[in-house]
Amino acid sequence: MKTILIRKVMGETLRELRVGASMTLREVSVASMVSLGYLSEIERGHKEASSEVLFSISAALGVSLSDLLAMVSEKIAEIEAETPHRVALAA
Repeated sequence: MKTILIRKVMGETLRELRVGASMTLREVSVASMVSLGYLSEIERGHKEASSEVLFSISAALGVSLSDLLAMVSEKIAEIEAETPHRVALAA
């Protein structure tokens, strides 16, 4: 089974939202008060952001945190649906 990295899906979603809003990394960085380097790491899926940081970034993008989390959840559900599950049962 393929490992699902939530930080990777989160980063891809944030990048899609940023590009959709026609914003640069710098603009989101300033609006969210998250450093440019850290924001870049989050978008690339290299760092996991705290809920406070995600709230700040989502607000800068004009999206509620709950909507952001719902988008990420939907993407993860799609990935799971494409991947056959193997469940190990304890004896």
